[in-house]
Amino acid sequence: MRTALLLVSLLFGSVAQAEIAAEATGVRPILPGTAAPDVALRDHQGTPMSMHKALDGKPTLLVFYRGGWCPYCIMQLSTLHKLVPDLESHGFQLIAVSPDRPEELTRTLDKTELDYLLLSDSKAELMQAFGIAFKVDDETIEKYKGYNIDLEKASGQSHHALPVPSVFVIDAAGVVQFGYSNPDYRTRVPERIVRAAVEAVEAGETGKSVR
Repeated sequence: MRTALLLVSLLFGSVAQAEIAAEATGVRPILPGTAAPDVALRDHQGTPMSMHKALDGKPTLLVFYRGGWCPYCIMQLSTLHKLVPDLESHGFQLIAVSPDRPEELTRTLDKTELDYLLLSDSKAELMQAFGIAFKVDDETIEKYKGYNIDLEKASGQSHHALPVPSVFVIDAAGVVQFGYSNPDYRTRVPERIVRAAVEAVEAGETGKSVR
């Protein structure tokens, strides 16, 4: 039986190995207390932007989603949109990252009302550095094609890697202070936990778990 990997903590730890897991349940998310990795990304216009440049010294809610083709992801992105005013009142910015190439990000923006930054990690380097990348098996790839979902077309790459849907809270110093990852793509972090994590980081509270 699949064992869900659920990381909901504000505990300090070490860096997870940068690798692409063989399956979603095998990922090893980066642990709180480590600096956010700096990887080259692109915005929806194709403009290069490093992770550190995107963070820009601001406390950040960083979200990894599978792609604009995923209805669960679109639902999550829309829900997060409603949180933006509250996040901004706490001095936080919101950034969402997926393996979609810039053109796909533009399509996502066109069909939603998002007012925060979407970034393309088409080479799967950031999700790998965060320890949440896994390789989609051949059977699932073929199954997706039956639903007109082409992972290679979406990313422009042949790595067949996706991120386990994850949320990280990063402080102004660029240090990860909270992480939530769940291999079951249908389960996303509850809003109350996001709010609690943001408020805890804002207050400078670390070393505590959020329930």
